[in-house]
Amino acid sequence: MGVLDGPLEYFSNLVDSVKRKKKKKQMNTVALKIRMDCEGCARKVKSVLSGVKGAKSVDVDLKQQKATVTGYVEAKKVLKKAQSTKKKVEMWPYVPYTLVANPYVAQAYDKKAPPNMVRSVPNTATIVESTVDDNYTIIFSDENPNACSIM
Repeated sequence: MGVLDGPLEYFSNLVDSVKRKKKKKQMNTVALKIRMDCEGCARKVKSVLSGVKGAKSVDVDLKQQKATVTGYVEAKKVLKKAQSTKKKVEMWPYVPYTLVANPYVAQAYDKKAPPNMVRSVPNTATIVESTVDDNYTIIFSDENPNACSIM
C-alpha cells in the first residue's frame, strides 16, 4: 500500500485544489426599469426578483418604475428573471446629469427620466460646430453691413 499512497494523495490534493479555486461572485447591484402600473405589479416583480439565486435584497420603486437587486447576482440572469413577469423590462438607462458632458443633447434628454437624471449616452454624442454654422451667423449678424440686403 505504501507505493499507492503517494500518487493517490497527490491526485486527491489536485482535485481538492480545483474545487477550491471556484470563482466567488462579487456583490453586485443591478438596477432595472420595469413597467409597473399598480402595487400588485410591484409585489409580483419583487417576489420574482427575490427568487433569483444570490439576491440579498430587492427594492422596488413604483413611482420611478425601478427595481434594484443587490447581492451575488449576474445582471443577465436578473434581467431574464424579470422578463419572465411579461412586463417591459430594460436595464436602468439613467445616470445623474452631472456625469454627462452634454446632458441636453437629443440622445440624453428624456422627459420621462426621474428628476436630475438623463439617459446614459456614449461620449460620441457631442455637439459639433462647423465653419458652415459660423458662416450663417456672420450673414445674419447686426455687425454685417450687407445683412439688410439679405433680409
